[in-house]
Amino acid sequence: MKELGKTGFLIHPIGLGGIPIQRVGIQAVKQIIDAMEVHQMNFIDTARAYTNSESLLGDALFGRREHFFLASKSMAKTYESMKKDVETSLSNLKTTWIDCYQLHNPRNINDIEGPLKALMEARKAGLIRHIGITNHSKEVLMEAMKLGVFETIQFPYNFLESQGEEVFIAAKRQGLGTIVMKPLAGGVIENGPLALKYILNNPNIDVIIPGMGSSSEVEQNQGARLGAYLPEEEALIESMRTSLKEEFCHRCGYCLPCPQGIDIPVLFTFEGYHERYELKAWAKERYASMKVRADACIGCRVCETRCPYHLQISLRMKRIQKIFEKC
Repeated sequence: MKELGKTGFLIHPIGLGGIPIQRVGIQAVKQIIDAMEVHQMNFIDTARAYTNSESLLGDALFGRREHFFLASKSMAKTYESMKKDVETSLSNLKTTWIDCYQLHNPRNINDIEGPLKALMEARKAGLIRHIGITNHSKEVLMEAMKLGVFETIQFPYNFLESQGEEVFIAAKRQGLGTIVMKPLAGGVIENGPLALKYILNNPNIDVIIPGMGSSSEVEQNQGARLGAYLPEEEALIESMRTSLKEEFCHRCGYCLPCPQGIDIPVLFTFEGYHERYELKAWAKERYASMKVRADACIGCRVCETRCPYHLQISLRMKRIQKIFEKC
């Protein structure tokens, strides 16, 4: 167990990422929480955007809420919408307090002021205890940390995308709690135990939140924690990096802006939810809400000239269009 930043809360280094539980029933979620209790896994991360994830967790945690550090988050862009989302999260989670509420992936520093004011008021009122921020852009996160108001940060990190190293080092220097999302690179990495061991070997990481959709996955992840990271496994990791580099989007954003207005990394993310997370309905709903979709691609390939990983983005757009063509 280790302290999450300066929150004073001791946490297990492996927590629950709440995305996958959208596809399972309440009994499965209760079994997941049961297994977590056995292994003293006590960190849970969910979000307003994860459909029924908060509600399922609220039911599963009834009677044992105090044993867990509960985090949720919202993509609200205004004071009023964030205030409403905090109230909704409290209701869904059936609790009187949320340990950490996070600004979820703001696009730039200008998206922070109103929502942050709402969270500071909620903390003063005792509705939340700590304020965090998540992002896929290290530039935005580094700027946000300069404000000196956040207590935790959440960023993608795995052996395919290590751009978070700088972020986690800076956060640790400030005494912030460090949370790793996307430890399996959105489901691209199939060797989960090796992926977790790699991250657990990093002293700048407090907690990893792999998505877990069953109690057996809890057991598997606990096994990874108990296994030692061996130097010879680096060769295996390097071979996996090589084999996956032509397919994996690092969400770095260098491909943007698209002349047609396509948010390329976001569409790749929705593709992953549909193809690897078995969240087809949720992915389709989110894709359908996009103002500009994959069918807007004209094959100009401007994005491909910017991509440092040389992805065939225009071909991927055609594939995404085909996946979601019934939306």
